[in-house]
Amino acid sequence: MRVALFVACFNDALFPGTGRAVTRLLERLGHEVVFPPAQSCCGQVHWTTGYHREAADLARGFVRAFGGASAGGAVVTPSASCAATVRESYPRIARAAGDAGLARAAAGLAVYELSEFLVDVLGVTDVGARFPHRVAYHPTCHSLRPGGAGDRPLRLLRAVRDLELVDLPEAGECCGFGGAFAMKNADVSVAMVADKVRHVRATAADVVCAVDNSCLAHLGGALSRLRAGVRTAHLAEILAGTGPA
Repeated sequence: MRVALFVACFNDALFPGTGRAVTRLLERLGHEVVFPPAQSCCGQVHWTTGYHREAADLARGFVRAFGGASAGGAVVTPSASCAATVRESYPRIARAAGDAGLARAAAGLAVYELSEFLVDVLGVTDVGARFPHRVAYHPTCHSLRPGGAGDRPLRLLRAVRDLELVDLPEAGECCGFGGAFAMKNADVSVAMVADKVRHVRATAADVVCAVDNSCLAHLGGALSRLRAGVRTAHLAEILAGTGPA
């Protein structure tokens, strides 16, 4: 299958290894991965903070970049929040902008978060990975709710050889990042991540895993300041064999 990788701007800028891991994983499974160079931000932060005109411009850029690239295939992203934005927010962005063409173009895109693509589209849970570590999985807010990843990441992790998956207490609680929320509500954000880190440490995990690097950056910063000895890894890196040694 032809797969267009939407790496997401946060990953492109701060976690380029995640995009490489997705490519390595999908190519190992026998699929062609293309990277449309015109891709940019999905517009999530602009939309949620009231910059609706700018969000519409970014949405138009997204459909131009991926409309042709995904022909006969799918758009896959290692970001549940970005997948949710395209699928759930673009129709609202198009209505707000009065742009019927954008609405039609967005509806024609098949956009999947990585775990959803692997399990639902490819029908794969065992990707042949090995990761000899004790891992706690943090289900991010967007993967739990609008992203709809559900238990797919857990099913993929359970199939990884030598990986010990441990239950994370209060797993459904938000880590406190929330994009602009962490900047606009810093005190609340810090309190939320402190609770999440306390639960992560209670698992005695070596690694905390998620499907959104934005949340992992927030968790990783708090864990490093506490010298907790817990590393972070995106699901793609574990599945591709490029996670922490």
